[in-house]
Amino acid sequence: MTRWSKERRVLEHERSNRMRFQLIDAPEPDLMRDIFPYTEVCRVVFDHHQSTIDPAKNFYITDTTFRDGQQARPPYTVQQIVDIYKILNRMSGPRGVIRQSEFFLYSERDREAVDKCRALGFQYPEITGWIRAVADDLKLVKEMGLPETGILTSVSDYHIYLKLGLTRTQARDKYLAIVKAALDLGVIPRCHFEDVTRADTYGFVVPFAQDLKELSDQYGVKVKIRLCDTMGLGVTYPGAALPRSVPKLVRALIDDAGFSGEDLEWHGHNDFHKGLINATTAWLYGLASVNGTLLGFGERTGNTPIEGLVMEYIGLRGETSEMDTRAITQMAHYFEKEIGYRIPANFPFVGQDFNATSAGVHVDGLMKNEEIYNIFDTAAILDRPVSIIITDKSGAAAVVHWVNQKLGLSGDAAVDKKHPGIVKMAKAIAREYEHGRITSMSNKEMEKLARAYLPHLFQSEFDRLKARAKNLAYSLLEEFIEHPELKTMNPEKMEPAMQELLNANPFVQFLYVTDANGYKITKNITHVTDRAKFEGMMLGHNMSDRVWFVEPMRDGKIHVTDFYTSRFTGALCITVSGPIRNKDEEIIGVIGLDMRFEDLARMEDEESAK
Repeated sequence: MTRWSKERRVLEHERSNRMRFQLIDAPEPDLMRDIFPYTEVCRVVFDHHQSTIDPAKNFYITDTTFRDGQQARPPYTVQQIVDIYKILNRMSGPRGVIRQSEFFLYSERDREAVDKCRALGFQYPEITGWIRAVADDLKLVKEMGLPETGILTSVSDYHIYLKLGLTRTQARDKYLAIVKAALDLGVIPRCHFEDVTRADTYGFVVPFAQDLKELSDQYGVKVKIRLCDTMGLGVTYPGAALPRSVPKLVRALIDDAGFSGEDLEWHGHNDFHKGLINATTAWLYGLASVNGTLLGFGERTGNTPIEGLVMEYIGLRGETSEMDTRAITQMAHYFEKEIGYRIPANFPFVGQDFNATSAGVHVDGLMKNEEIYNIFDTAAILDRPVSIIITDKSGAAAVVHWVNQKLGLSGDAAVDKKHPGIVKMAKAIAREYEHGRITSMSNKEMEKLARAYLPHLFQSEFDRLKARAKNLAYSLLEEFIEHPELKTMNPEKMEPAMQELLNANPFVQFLYVTDANGYKITKNITHVTDRAKFEGMMLGHNMSDRVWFVEPMRDGKIHVTDFYTSRFTGALCITVSGPIRNKDEEIIGVIGLDMRFEDLARMEDEESAK
């Protein structure tokens, strides 16, 4: 039987006539020593047959940041998982290019993360699970109410014989049993063909896939397959032979096993620097979904980086599908600032210096037209303006470019390269290299020079800390002033809450509350080491003439004083004060907090050193 193919515009065999491949149950494992000698680098073998690209109608990205991506790093906290999931949603865009995200389900923390991510109500990425081929694991999926789960179904003899201690037939039967159990529960099984690039393609992989296809047809429910290049052994070379050929593996599952490309997925590792190219090649030969992790986290050399897949998707499709590529930069900032992971400076798309140049001739060209040495408009696409790395080859032109970009100066506000301060900076940099320096100037070093020679362009460190202190003081009191115990105006209830605030914020040195007439009604809430210094501030002390009391009573707002020297401790301080209101919004008292500048500055130094 034949049919006319609308897509290829030729006659093709009906799939019902497809050849049925028989599983070959070898008595000993076939470790393919001619390709994988182990004591030598593995071989790339050619059969000189070439496949033609035949992309799937749709391309998708799937995520395993919270599963495979966690297997090579400290586990994420629940809040970190929720935050990263939000970034994935933004990156994916409304059309759901990042279609699914895979989660562990074993621990309470895993399940809490799933619940909190689902509570966000995002359609994409859809949350799926991952389990071993064990019936008890399947119960977790059903209990969590997930529509789909990955199931580990190892396919190479390395795993079947050497790890599981089974024959091919026994492994196949075990896998089919758990897939049937999933289908009986109404869960879509996604079979992870682990180590597929070292497996017997037509002696196990295709026959097993045909069994899965028959189950899918029998139940009327799709069964998915993830082709797992576990050791990163896949190759894309024209004419390369199985089992390492990515094009031929994809076509074997489509043409011979009968799977639709929409139900196939590629999961690759980067052991041989081929993670990204293998993944995108799988797209081109008919597979719809490619699996990866943010920043390529994963076992050994890692997985395919999702940010790289996003860029390849756009390059291959010619449009963004409304993905937000700027979320890539947001993701990088989150990993560095909130998780503490230091991204290599030259890491594509997200490293500090990925779009920076240091060669003098490059810098000159960059300043004339950034397109000459920038891969694309990184400012518009990634919210990352092109930057310059300063070395002895850079010169004054590069220095002024760095200053103007760093400070966001343009037009009339921009500094000219002939400015005396720029000339002095360039000379200071030249002296560094004359004295034997061989490394580039760091951003911190450049900023130090700029502050020294162009001080008028910078807020002083003292002014910056003052502004930080005022902002922190305001936000701290803005939240605390709504504390229910505070509104009671009952000292016995107010003082424990005030003590908690003091303990949580060591830069606060003194808290106190007055009634609406200015009389102090609470004890001195201070640190133990300062308690004796405030003995003069007794209960009932009238403070109605103090600015911090007068201003909130006058306009009903929170006020922050300028810096002053405390007459009690001798420390440089600010006071933040605000009105306490009853349920009718009447002012019934004023709370004041004295904050010590030295402690705030020390905290700032510690944060900067991280």
